[in-house]
Amino acid sequence: MAGIDESLPFYPLRIAVLTVSDTRTEETDRSGALLVERLTGAGHELAGKAIVSDEVEAIRAQVRLWAGDPAVDVIISTGGTGFAPRDVTPEAIRPLVQRDMDGFSVLFHRASFGTVGLSTLQSRAFGGQIEDTFIFCLPGSTGACRDGWDLVLGQELDSRYRPCSLAGQVPRLRQLCA
Repeated sequence: MAGIDESLPFYPLRIAVLTVSDTRTEETDRSGALLVERLTGAGHELAGKAIVSDEVEAIRAQVRLWAGDPAVDVIISTGGTGFAPRDVTPEAIRPLVQRDMDGFSVLFHRASFGTVGLSTLQSRAFGGQIEDTFIFCLPGSTGACRDGWDLVLGQELDSRYRPCSLAGQVPRLRQLCA
């Protein structure tokens, strides 16, 4: 049966959080703070946190920096996934992704539909892999970040999740799914 197997050891992932916004600051970034709270509360390590403007090159520069750092296993971004003219997160990140994770978008929208209904259509949330680093791009609302973490990522990034966790695809933990 799928779920967390409490008899297995937990292996923390090193997760970086990127907020994409022209207006948020460390004091007003509730979505980024929620993700940090959730991931550290789950036992993972915060590998970095940054806020960048809704500019393609600013987003790419930060993502490239973290994706090239062996101390970062996963990047979670929040913001810039809607349809407003300044929402450019997918345009910035998709060209960097070598492998799409279509299932993340499907599961995120399914979870989000349960809380915001058809408004989930206004999100271009997606996931993938840049070299060995996984990246998940969530909308900027705290509700969307809560749905993304609580209903999808929190379990999938837990090394105890069975039949197999995404943690087992992180190079230093590949033996978990062997």
